[in-house]
Amino acid sequence: MRRFAVLVLVGVCVAGSRPAQAREDEDWILPAMAAELERSRESLRLEGYDAPYYISATVRDVQRSYVSGKAGALFQSTDSRNRLASVDVRVGDYTMDSSEDPDEFFNQNQKYQPNNLVPIDRSPTALRRALWLLTDFRYKAALMSFLTVKAKAVNDPKDRAADSMSRETPYSHIEPSRAWKFDRAPWEGVVRKVSAVFLDYPQVFDSSVEVGAVQLTRFMVNSEGTRVRTVDTYYQMFVTAVARADDGMLIQDVISYYGRSPADLPSLAAALKDARTLADRVLSLREAEVLDPQTVPVLMSPQATGVFFHETVGHRLEGFRQNNEEEGRTFKGQIGQRILPEFIDVFDDPGMERWNAVPLNGYYRIDDEGVRGTRVDLVEKGILRGFLMGRRPVEGVERSNGHGRSDGFQRPVGRMATLVVQGRSPVPDATLKQLLLDEVRRQGKPFGLMVETIAGGATNTSSYGFQAYKGQPRVAWRVDAETGEETLVRGFEIVGTPLSSINRILATGDRYDVFNGYCGAESGMVPVSAVAPAMLFAEMETQRAQQETERPQILPPPAVQGVGSVR
Repeated sequence: MRRFAVLVLVGVCVAGSRPAQAREDEDWILPAMAAELERSRESLRLEGYDAPYYISATVRDVQRSYVSGKAGALFQSTDSRNRLASVDVRVGDYTMDSSEDPDEFFNQNQKYQPNNLVPIDRSPTALRRALWLLTDFRYKAALMSFLTVKAKAVNDPKDRAADSMSRETPYSHIEPSRAWKFDRAPWEGVVRKVSAVFLDYPQVFDSSVEVGAVQLTRFMVNSEGTRVRTVDTYYQMFVTAVARADDGMLIQDVISYYGRSPADLPSLAAALKDARTLADRVLSLREAEVLDPQTVPVLMSPQATGVFFHETVGHRLEGFRQNNEEEGRTFKGQIGQRILPEFIDVFDDPGMERWNAVPLNGYYRIDDEGVRGTRVDLVEKGILRGFLMGRRPVEGVERSNGHGRSDGFQRPVGRMATLVVQGRSPVPDATLKQLLLDEVRRQGKPFGLMVETIAGGATNTSSYGFQAYKGQPRVAWRVDAETGEETLVRGFEIVGTPLSSINRILATGDRYDVFNGYCGAESGMVPVSAVAPAMLFAEMETQRAQQETERPQILPPPAVQGVGSVR
């Protein structure tokens, strides 16, 4: 089982197959899924063993378009479409079932394992046959796992604190189908022109521009009566630049854009301007000083604060972690107790589509267990109020709050959607730097740090490892204690233990910003957002980033021929 949660910026990688020429009406899919599920519910049972008490099936119809290029030329321009199915079968009952076996979804005792592809043609028969094979496989795995769960209970001296699965009201939510059309031709032109910018910067030896668009249609049915169809679109653009410092350290930075419609992506003029800003920044980072390990006050930008809270607090408030003996369970049993400074509130709301006009990657209506996503007030005035819940109850919390999430391959668990951090006593951003300097001087430290952007982060939540997190700053400045002069630095990571760090918060700013990305944890990569203000910490620890140095390219890049950038 994966013990590390990772927050990253992710590009869109797609296969090169062509999609169906015209999108068919999809009204046949849910009835076919429901018919096969009902057949299994009524008749699926191995003689001498328990029948399933719960069955669910999900089909994800994924249509993608992808354009990428470098050096003023197009490298890829593709469309693809596929449909993937997942089936969950549980043996036992709501109080104790097969899902408590952590290896149940990866049971390798069966020699034949069906794949999860289902037809893009209109074929109820082919769809039902695929679901039939997956259901049979999952039922046999669940039978073996339920025996394991019951055997473990024989020697477990503890009373059961929570059931295996919450009882939820069946839900019906059918959104209209949408025809998928993404015109790649204009974006091919954008990719050529923006990628040509980096030809003016010979020291930027590699770069890329990527544009991706995805339409995800989910179909969900379960044996309780839930029927769901949702349609979501995701648009992304990434501009990446890579250089190498004289000491051999690789310097890489990226500008990313996320949206729910093409209008959320930048205009050509804006993208060209941002590409030049990116190139200039990468060249400045080549000349930046490498920061030695220190423990100093740190002022984080709103985006950096969002990543920090995602890693240190958000993952530890995911409800499923409170049940697992192998988890650190940092906040287990602490509802009603203070875990943060009293001027901090935290909530998670999947239903927020935008924050101050910025589209949120974590937005959804229905989670991957067919439960409506709802706002969860996690921390109020520093006091813990709740957890992010899927359908696996924890002690003191019996129902889902619509945060059961999955990549479509793993069983859903309680995960973050859009994590929002708020300060009750904000300080104007203009004064935060002075507060940083005041704290640096009070501690007698030679400098403090200002962190502008973070590439992503990772956290370890397991009980057998250290309770720690790591953030990877891309752009940061050392602030001199005496003069306040800002010096660009590189080659370091922010590390620490979560409980220690979150209780060293001194102040929050009055300006909020959004971090969009993808988070990989036990149930796979899911889109997430974080909204937060700038935040001042009395103390944070840094360490050198793990970097293998390498000689630069032996020859200079070829001369530019017939390609010009657009200014």
